[in-house]
Amino acid sequence: MMKGDRKYIVMFLLPAAAFMSVFLYYPFFKSLFLSFFRTKGFTTRTYVGFDNYIRMFSDNLLGAATLHTLELMFYVIVFQVGIALFLAVLVDNITWGKSFFRTVFFFPVVISGTAIALLFVLFYNFQFGLLNTILQNLGFSKINWLSESMALKAVGIPTVWHYVGFYFVLFLTAMSKIPSDFYEAAKLEGITGVKKTFLLTIPLIMSDIKVVITLAITGTLKVFEFIYVLTRGQNGTEVLGTYMYKKAMVDQNFGYGSTIAIYIVVFGVLLSLLANRLLKRDEITY
Repeated sequence: MMKGDRKYIVMFLLPAAAFMSVFLYYPFFKSLFLSFFRTKGFTTRTYVGFDNYIRMFSDNLLGAATLHTLELMFYVIVFQVGIALFLAVLVDNITWGKSFFRTVFFFPVVISGTAIALLFVLFYNFQFGLLNTILQNLGFSKINWLSESMALKAVGIPTVWHYVGFYFVLFLTAMSKIPSDFYEAAKLEGITGVKKTFLLTIPLIMSDIKVVITLAITGTLKVFEFIYVLTRGQNGTEVLGTYMYKKAMVDQNFGYGSTIAIYIVVFGVLLSLLANRLLKRDEITY
């Protein structure tokens, strides 16, 4: 790289750095600052040191929100990532129509999460919802899909469906970069079908699987609109995002809300590190 090129590199990096500073770093450090205060609205602010962090350890609602987030994260990792990988393997093995399936499976990603949540409100409605209408026509009784025992699972369905296409495209792109020589050599060794997938394809894209799982973990921590539209955080569906919103915006306790925000960031980093450690293995390079 020539010395004269550095100014152009800096020039192109500055807009991205400014954007991240305003919308990422400043809010984070502002939240960190506010977490040491007890606040009431925008006017009252009292320095309390680590009291907000100590309070978290005795907050049963925060503990419940954490467990609900972990349950939703389990659905996302197992079904969202699993279905995306399964679909990518299927589409990678066809000779025509890849662009069509790529577009069809990716389409839900471009739809607003709020719009999808409103669509599922119509599906789950107890009196006139699509699901209960089908059940009644088949001679079954109606089901309260958003009851306390089923609400989180019901919320998990649109959450999973929304981003399957995104991870599908990531997996399919990773598979398309695998040299065809690998598959030809595997075929000569008699490795085909399901064995080819588990012994060759998945090990070769393991680094991409790690990235997708990390994205799934951090994405689950940001889930908000599905919970808020479908249940308002009631019936055992309170997650970290909705609980932080209630404390900061509804209760106007920005100090404790900021503390929960810091907790979410730290929690997400620790889970991502744990996931990468559990998936750590010798990767096949090509």
